[in-house]
Amino acid sequence: MMQGNKQATSRRNFIKQSGVLISASMLPIACFAMENKPKFKMGLQLFTIRDAMAKDPLESLKKVAALGYQDLETYGYDGEKDMYYGYSSADFKKILEDLQLTATSGHYGFSDYFEKSADELKRFVDQCITGAKALDKSYITWPWLAPEYRTIENFKLLAEKLNVIGEQVTSAGLGFAYHNHDFEFTDHHGENGYDSILYDTDPALVKLQMDMYWVEHSSKKSPQELIAAHPGRYVMWHIKDMDKVTRDYTELGNGSIDYIDMLSKIDTDALQYYYLEQGSNFASNSMQSITDSAAYFKENLQRYL
Repeated sequence: MMQGNKQATSRRNFIKQSGVLISASMLPIACFAMENKPKFKMGLQLFTIRDAMAKDPLESLKKVAALGYQDLETYGYDGEKDMYYGYSSADFKKILEDLQLTATSGHYGFSDYFEKSADELKRFVDQCITGAKALDKSYITWPWLAPEYRTIENFKLLAEKLNVIGEQVTSAGLGFAYHNHDFEFTDHHGENGYDSILYDTDPALVKLQMDMYWVEHSSKKSPQELIAAHPGRYVMWHIKDMDKVTRDYTELGNGSIDYIDMLSKIDTDALQYYYLEQGSNFASNSMQSITDSAAYFKENLQRYL
């Protein structure tokens, strides 16, 4: 009996020790997996595939989800009809839910209201708020200023409008942001429009969506420098690459912007969402471009975000 008890005790001790060793051996793997899990969803600005979305929104979104995109930024909302891509906001929300996609921001046609009355602008902003809330978005974004308005005086007027819209949107429980292109950095006798947007707007009401391509293309400051100089301001990014010869758009990994170096060092404290984008100049077609860019991003860049 004594011998049997000793053998049983030895077996129990062996099992306990083995369990501890197995748990310990698994710990670094689990920690490694947690450390490398992306902090942000991989996003796509749907303007990239506007041709496909115009032909068949549902099939296009199915392909987007199959490629691993999880989050979207919309464009082209019809405020009068409360519709996205031909669907009511409620129906479009159901499509996103069925595909396990979210939409966290949208580009809305504010430039069309630049010269309209304050009441007309306020009404349009109310429509945008309705549309954004229907999709559970976090942000409404001003995406563009038409060429005829791009004077330094109008950029100062733009800053005033951004503050007004920002107050209205913020009061509704959403965030408001401005998206840059190249024209904001154009020199106007020592001034530029982007400085008005940066310094003449209230940071609590007007956040910024940085288009990294256009900053690299036209700004005297790098994305890293702008983000460091304005903490808490750049809550969203557009990530797209620049053709090495023409400086036009290109698929991620084919261009001249060293995103591996940039994203491995850049401050992401304020970042909430990012979206891959390519406005045109597709190597083959828009759907193939988002396929190629997604593959490159997941393999080389997603680890940093």
